[in-house]
Amino acid sequence: MQEMLKITGIRKSFSTLDVLKGVDLTVHKGEVVSLIGPSGSGKTTLLRCANFLDQAEDGTMVLDGQTYHLGHVRRTEMYEARRHTAFVFQNYNLFLNKTALQNVTEGLIVARKMPRDEAEARAQKALEKVGLGNRGASYPNQLSGGEQQRTALARIMAYEPDVILLDEPFSALDAYLRERMLTELMEILSDYEGTVIMVSHSRDEIYSFSEEVLVIEDGHGIRLGPVKEVFNAPRYKTAARLTGCKNIADVYRMDAQTVYVKDWDVQLIFKGRSVPENVKAIGIRAHDLIPVYGTISGAMLKVKEWKSVDYPFERKYFIQCESGCEDFCWFVQREISATLEEKGMPDALAFPEEKVLFLEG
Repeated sequence: MQEMLKITGIRKSFSTLDVLKGVDLTVHKGEVVSLIGPSGSGKTTLLRCANFLDQAEDGTMVLDGQTYHLGHVRRTEMYEARRHTAFVFQNYNLFLNKTALQNVTEGLIVARKMPRDEAEARAQKALEKVGLGNRGASYPNQLSGGEQQRTALARIMAYEPDVILLDEPFSALDAYLRERMLTELMEILSDYEGTVIMVSHSRDEIYSFSEEVLVIEDGHGIRLGPVKEVFNAPRYKTAARLTGCKNIADVYRMDAQTVYVKDWDVQLIFKGRSVPENVKAIGIRAHDLIPVYGTISGAMLKVKEWKSVDYPFERKYFIQCESGCEDFCWFVQREISATLEEKGMPDALAFPEEKVLFLEG
């Protein structure tokens, strides 16, 4: 598969703060890749450096076969690179004094040097594709948040870039509209042959939208792989947390089948799996625990107390264990939680060994 974008050893600082510390990223033509990481980890900075909105101090970028030395790139090179990319900002970045149609035509006329009639025809077609064919004469303050986001998407689709860069494109929308816009974006991009890179804090968006995901922590890329593989085997604590694992603890590896979990004061014996030599921690997702009543044996946590919080479709239990650990999380679907409330607090929670995540650190 053809490499569309390859970033190697990119570094970026703001004053004395090192934000990117040698991140590598390779994206192929037609791929959809997401960047996920804690706030301040460098996700958006990486995206902005790829489009020269911020200039990196070091590293190289190969974009559609053209190499850019990021520490000393010329202005003409920046302009050339931007002809291949389009950036969608968190706040849409529309021109407030221009209509939706004019916002879409601006880049075509200024950057692509397209005749106005041709630019307006392409812009109108792009607006129709995102469901705004009759809103071309409206100004941004006359559009809803979702319509402004669609206008921003129409602008990049009309531009026909090789690489689309999305910086948390749905963060300003409410939960319902986020889901709706994600579905619409997937439909809009269904026949797009270029590459998409998206920054998001939402694991649901990333899981639904992406083929690959890069986990960034403290300016380093720590895990890159197919999205389902990273979710199923996150490998590191940060990746596990970001993909939704609530229960993570350091362990001591006793042998090839046994670990001792210090924070939970429990010994786990794996009969069907081998414990990796480099394991430093384990994780268990809150939905994967099994309640036990009566005899307690094997890989279990003894329950001392519990408290619960109701959500529309599930109940979340926060467990205090006899070993002293607190706020151990257990999530249960509502129809199952009703039965649990009748039976009362379980004596223990069991760990299905195939669900335990082995983490390197």
